[in-house]
Amino acid sequence: MKLQNLSVRAFLRLVIMGGISTSAFLILTFYFFTGSGVLALCGLFLTITFFVWGIFFLKFFQKRLSEFTNSLCRTLDDMINGSERPFTDLEAETSLARISHRLERLYNIMQVNSHKAEEERAELQSLLSDISHQTKTPISNLKMINDTLLTRRVTEEKQKEFLQAAGSQLDKLEFLIQAMVKTSRLETGVITMEKKTVPFTDTLTAALNSVLAPLEKKQITLLVDCPEHLTFSHDSRWTAEALYNILDNAVKYTPAYGNISVNVQEWELYFKIDIADTGRGIPEKEQAAIFKRFYREEAVHDIDGIGIGLFLAREIITMQGGYILVTSNVGYGSVFSVFLPRK
Repeated sequence: MKLQNLSVRAFLRLVIMGGISTSAFLILTFYFFTGSGVLALCGLFLTITFFVWGIFFLKFFQKRLSEFTNSLCRTLDDMINGSERPFTDLEAETSLARISHRLERLYNIMQVNSHKAEEERAELQSLLSDISHQTKTPISNLKMINDTLLTRRVTEEKQKEFLQAAGSQLDKLEFLIQAMVKTSRLETGVITMEKKTVPFTDTLTAALNSVLAPLEKKQITLLVDCPEHLTFSHDSRWTAEALYNILDNAVKYTPAYGNISVNVQEWELYFKIDIADTGRGIPEKEQAAIFKRFYREEAVHDIDGIGIGLFLAREIITMQGGYILVTSNVGYGSVFSVFLPRK
């Protein structure tokens, strides 16, 4: 029988039986060699006294061990249920106190993981709800166009109009899905920022090239002021994506023949990129909400967009240790200030 397979009670019985057997053997051996009955009786008395106190000690130890085990089980159950924090005596230096200290650390880790899981679950539910809401309109439009073409006789010119409308809805769905994929990959940590020391002019040029066509179409004047020598650590690809989203918004909400300017400055702790437009402006009460996913003002629903560009821009800049500020006056335009850390 292996000792590790014995219960505490069986182990105590084994110790007592072994102790009695050893004591009896020693007393008999002592009596055999000395022949003194008084000394043998004294030895027997001392042995009995020792075992009485030993049994008392073992009972006390067994009781304390049982209490600790029950307390530990209750604490672990409470930790699993998340209903109670384990008690830790910070001044005690016993083995039980060390176990309690580790239980406290384990409880904190479990709570952090639990809250993180709840946040991720809520974020996922919100994301699925947003996707369902945003895809509902273009899918309904596509179904209506398809039913019309299948059930009604229409002229070739009308067919062309319907097909163009279907193409527009497909483009919106494609843009929406791509934006949602980028957002979900950033939020779930699938994509991480890979900072490299590169010229910022390359990043800014990549962002500007994506809006040149709509700029020319609306004949908007673009002014850019960026130091050519400016080089610092940032994720060029994703930073260009963030700047493009802000520039795209500026182009959308700036009327024809308006102005958009990009000004880059070196500050002590940050690089500041100001993107200013002469568009319609944003009411002060709306300025905090424009960075929410799928948020759009009631007054701009006639302009193409799904309200995810600024949300994505803020996520990208925040992940690099920066932030975005907006200042705006209705009727005079807006300025989006992007701050990226120097180090």
